[in-house]
Amino acid sequence: MHDELIAQAQAWLTEDPDPETRTELARLIDAQDHTELAARFSGTLQFGTAGLRGELGAGPMRMNSSVVIRAAAGLAAYLKKQGHHDGLVVIGYDARHKSRDFARDTAAVMTGAGLRAAVLPRPLPTPVLAFATRHLGAVAGVEVTASHNPPRDNGYKVYLGDGSQIVPPADIDIAAEIAAVPSLTTVRRPTEGWETLDDSVLDAYLARTDAVLSKDSPRTARTVYTAMHGVGKDVLLAAFARAGFPEPALVTEQADPDPDFPTVAFPNPEEPGAMDLAFAKARATTPAPDLIIANDPDADRCAVAVQDGKDRADWRMLRGDEVGALLAAHLVRRGATGTFAESIVSSSLLGRIAEKAGLHHVETLTGFKWIARAEGLRYGYEEALGYCVDPDGVRDKDGITAALLITELASQLKEEGRTLLDLLDDLAVEHGLHATDQLSVRVEDLSLITAAMRRLREQPPTGLAGLPITRTDDLTQGTDTLPPTDGLRYTLDGARVIVRPSGTEPKLKCYLEVVLPVATHADLPEARAQATALLESIKRDLSTAAGI
Repeated sequence: MHDELIAQAQAWLTEDPDPETRTELARLIDAQDHTELAARFSGTLQFGTAGLRGELGAGPMRMNSSVVIRAAAGLAAYLKKQGHHDGLVVIGYDARHKSRDFARDTAAVMTGAGLRAAVLPRPLPTPVLAFATRHLGAVAGVEVTASHNPPRDNGYKVYLGDGSQIVPPADIDIAAEIAAVPSLTTVRRPTEGWETLDDSVLDAYLARTDAVLSKDSPRTARTVYTAMHGVGKDVLLAAFARAGFPEPALVTEQADPDPDFPTVAFPNPEEPGAMDLAFAKARATTPAPDLIIANDPDADRCAVAVQDGKDRADWRMLRGDEVGALLAAHLVRRGATGTFAESIVSSSLLGRIAEKAGLHHVETLTGFKWIARAEGLRYGYEEALGYCVDPDGVRDKDGITAALLITELASQLKEEGRTLLDLLDDLAVEHGLHATDQLSVRVEDLSLITAAMRRLREQPPTGLAGLPITRTDDLTQGTDTLPPTDGLRYTLDGARVIVRPSGTEPKLKCYLEVVLPVATHADLPEARAQATALLESIKRDLSTAAGI
């Protein structure tokens, strides 16, 4: 068995075009490190609706040039079978380790396959690539990014010609073409022949951001901004300058791209401690800012924090569901029409807002690959800080335009002597208090997630926090409106819980919502205390039931 493993590794080594991973793999072979080799050669990194994502390193279970070249060759073969024999493929990349190399690998493969390839001029936000795919009439777009994953990871996200991410069966068909690549020696990879785009595509994206805002809206809200060591800073500052907002105060320690993300354990605004430097900057900034804006490293997500209390030290992150409701209310007030869409794990408050406004509302599976496909989409969001506020421009989540729109709303409320928190209070009184929380368990051993899901199916809970479960939906069976997915949904009296494995990280994620009626603003403190206690109790009971 060890001999077979060594032979596999040596065969991979002979094809590996990257000197760094060749050296790494040769060292493992020479050391006869069977444990590490087994981890890298236990299968292949699977291409799915999230594309590819994994740890950098040598071997088929890691992200490297060999894996990317095979993925690009499979995508090229798929596109040609769809009749796009000389179509344009636009390629973008972030500032992570190897991103530029993987973008170049992809351009070479596309060119060698007879397609036209165009690479964005430098590391840019993912929404710029999503925009460019539609704007340039491309047949596909590729973004090399691992979004907010740890520094050791990278990834490969694919968009089709409509500018939205792939969904089944395209992912299955592309995966089959990748598997059919017999050897890297069969993949033509010229060293030139593709185009490197100039800034005109970025200029077009920035011009498109103008459409997000009302022409005569106030632009007075002051912001603190962190790019979280990613690629968002220059584009966001340019967009804010075009809009006429005050220049954001930068969290300088996190302003410029750094693939090692030295100030955060995980470069995700939702993670504990990730916003600490932004809070410190807000407390030290004069005049006091009205809100904090944070992008994740590829700037497709947008986090918002506000001052909560009279003490300047009291800042808190708004939940993605809170920002999602605020943006929806703002668009309704501006007279938006069309479909308001959200993922099933997001708050049901959006449905209440849309219903009262007479707008169509739909729920989709988790991920913007599904939200973006809602018919007649005008606005879409998911609780993981993703917002699509201009689907005709970017048919995906966009942390730049979302930042513009929430800052416009904050400016409008500021002119009225109010804040984002005041509007959230109004929504709670109007539609009921929708309190959400999440139980998220990160694991090293993915079998623990499988075991937890199996336990919940084989020994289903009958109640949580003293509330009886009135309905259980095993989402692997699909529903009248949703295709099958690995998840469980529990409906309780005044509450809802969804449990699912993360599609992009080694996590089991549990999404909780409690809805309580609120008669007046004076009732809100008691209702919030009650909701917090219920959510904590649900988390404890759910953790016990899942064995995590």
